Amino acid sequence: MPDAVDASLTNMRPPPPSTVGPIAWARENLFSSWSNALLTLLGLYIAYVAISGVVSWAFINATWAGSSGSDCTHGRGGACWPFVMAKFSQFMYGRYPDAERWRVNLTYVLAAAGLIPLMLPWVRGKLYLTIYMLVIFPVLAFILLYGGLGLAVVPTELWGGLLVTLVVATTAIAGAFPIGILLALGRRSNMPIVRMVCIGFIEFVRGVPLITVLFMASVMLPLFLPAGWTIDKLVRALIMVALFSAAYLAEVIRGGLQAIPRGQYEAADALGLTYSQKMALVILPQALKLVIPGIVNTFIGLFKDTSLVLIIGIFDLLGSVQQNLTDSNWFSPNTAMTGYVFAGIIFWIFCFGMSRYSMFVERRLAAGN
Repeated sequence: MPDAVDASLTNMRPPPPSTVGPIAWARENLFSSWSNALLTLLGLYIAYVAISGVVSWAFINATWAGSSGSDCTHGRGGACWPFVMAKFSQFMYGRYPDAERWRVNLTYVLAAAGLIPLMLPWVRGKLYLTIYMLVIFPVLAFILLYGGLGLAVVPTELWGGLLVTLVVATTAIAGAFPIGILLALGRRSNMPIVRMVCIGFIEFVRGVPLITVLFMASVMLPLFLPAGWTIDKLVRALIMVALFSAAYLAEVIRGGLQAIPRGQYEAADALGLTYSQKMALVILPQALKLVIPGIVNTFIGLFKDTSLVLIIGIFDLLGSVQQNLTDSNWFSPNTAMTGYVFAGIIFWIFCFGMSRYSMFVERRLAAGN
């Protein structure tokens, strides 16, 4: 009898194709009822209309060659890609001198050489890579971009395009993260003065828009400086954007601190750990892991908010696009749309990359558990 049962099991036929695979998934999830089938067909139609319109504008009816906006005017109403090709260097570097742009490219290479291994979990020597990115690279980047040690000085007024966007975003992120942690800890401090100062700063900054903060830094701050003193406009923007983002980041981190069970604090106290040891070794590692999505969301918002530096006369990527739209040689009905779409694609690439990497970190740390 056991042999007969085993033989029948070995001769079992596979399930019908209609119950497994993509056909079964579609029947269960997309066409399980007449209402779901109707919504599925409507969604497919909307997607077809949207995708076909984008493909038609960006590829089929687009102008791919030309030397002026008149070449795009004679097209069929599609994108004016020659405008992007002609202005690409300004979108990337602004008015940075052509002969010195190798310094910007070298800065990108040095940043990637330290950041990429730091982001890969299987690469060893994370301590040395962290020291390089936080101590050595900023000095090298400043010397390469601004000048000194035999390199010609390039004033920040000539910086622009993607260079300014990355400088503002990376500097503000690097500055906002530790300040945000200190503000979150200060808001939960038992010392009344420290707690009130942190609460006042956070609530004040969160109560005003970033445009107002940048405008104050550009116009009002020089009025309070001693005669003859001045602060570079880009430096002012970096400081204000970092402080503004730190206030929002502090509330995200405070949420993680409050999510830690009270027993973790008591266990650290029972081990005789000091306050700094307790926070650095027990509480903060758990709290930061819990709020990874919120932290990355703040960083993504910060990266997009870099476009607001245009209000104080600093031309980032979006500002460079708007600046070049005033070129009468490239006037056409589709020039502006093409430039904005190009800037949007660049912003999306960086924001999507940060989002995907945060999901990778969450899975690796099992933050969902």
